[in-house]
Amino acid sequence: MEQEFVSSTFDKRDFTTEKFFKGEYEDCNFINCNFSAVDLSDVKFLDCKFMDCNLSSAILHRTALQDIQFTACKMLGLNFDHCQPFGFSVRFVHCMLNHASFYQLKLKKTNFSHSKLHEVDFTGGDLREVVFDHCDLHRAIFESTNLEKADLRTAFNYAIDPEQNSLRQARFSLAGAVGLLAKYKISIED
Repeated sequence: MEQEFVSSTFDKRDFTTEKFFKGEYEDCNFINCNFSAVDLSDVKFLDCKFMDCNLSSAILHRTALQDIQFTACKMLGLNFDHCQPFGFSVRFVHCMLNHASFYQLKLKKTNFSHSKLHEVDFTGGDLREVVFDHCDLHRAIFESTNLEKADLRTAFNYAIDPEQNSLRQARFSLAGAVGLLAKYKISIED
């Protein structure tokens, strides 16, 4: 039987050693919790906040993430593309998302702020109006990605092929625009 949790706070819980109850979590706060490699399949998170949590390698099959904020979380190797796509809505602030996958996900208007996104896969995704505010996109994968009206003015370490992605009205800084020329292996100097 599924559990329902409303307006609950979970503080300093290690779900790698204690049972995590599957069910629906609405308006809940998770603070300093460890979800590393925990199976979160079929769990519904609605309007929740995760702060200083470790969710690395958590299993997200059919997990619902609706209006979720992650702050200062370690989230290595997460397959967000396995989540329930209906209502998928997330925000990331000061997170480490290295090796995560957002393959073919609709992330329209998602905000990534001051986060590390090394080798993250955005292939085939809808990233219209996404904001990458002071984000490190080292070796992030953008292929057939819709980045129309995306804001990458303060993002860095990215390489985006304008011929392979939709960039209409996307915003870049002059210094960051070098990442649009990476495939040509040319040198631009001051």
